[in-house]
Amino acid sequence: MEVSVEQSKTIQTRLVLPSDTNHLGTIFGGTVLAYIDEIAAISAMRHARKAVVTVSIDKVDFISSAKVGDILKLEAFVYSTGRTSMKVFVKVETEDLFTGEHHLTTTCFLTMVAIDQNKKPTPVPKVTISEREEQIVQLHQQNKRNNKA
Repeated sequence: MEVSVEQSKTIQTRLVLPSDTNHLGTIFGGTVLAYIDEIAAISAMRHARKAVVTVSIDKVDFISSAKVGDILKLEAFVYSTGRTSMKVFVKVETEDLFTGEHHLTTTCFLTMVAIDQNKKPTPVPKVTISEREEQIVQLHQQNKRNNKA
C-alpha cells in the first residue's frame, strides 16, 4: 500500500511569547526543538495512522532567530519510508505581524518509527512523494551537506 505525501502534510502556527524567549528576546532553541518533535510526530502519525516514537533528530540547522511577537509557521511531511520507519522533513519560518515578511529560521530531518499496542515497531505504508516535495527535501539536504564543509 502507498500513501500520498499529502496525507502527512501538517502545518502549525504559534505566537512567540516572552516566556518562550531568552534574555535577548529570541526564542529558546529547545522550545523550537519541542515544536519540531511534536509536528514531526503528528505528520508521521497521519501517514502511518499509528502511534509513533522519535528515533533520531538529524542535524538541526538554526538559520535565524524568532523574537517576541513573531508568528512561527511549522510545516512537516513524510518524504521517505522504510519497513517501520518514516523520514520527516520540518521547516520553520517566522512571520512579522506588522510587515508580513517571512524568514526561514530552522530546518530539520527526523526519523520516526510506528509502534503497535505492545510498543513494538510495526509496518508503515510506502510514501508517494511529489516532485515539488522531493525538490524541497533535496535542496535542504544539499544545504546541510554544504554547511558541513
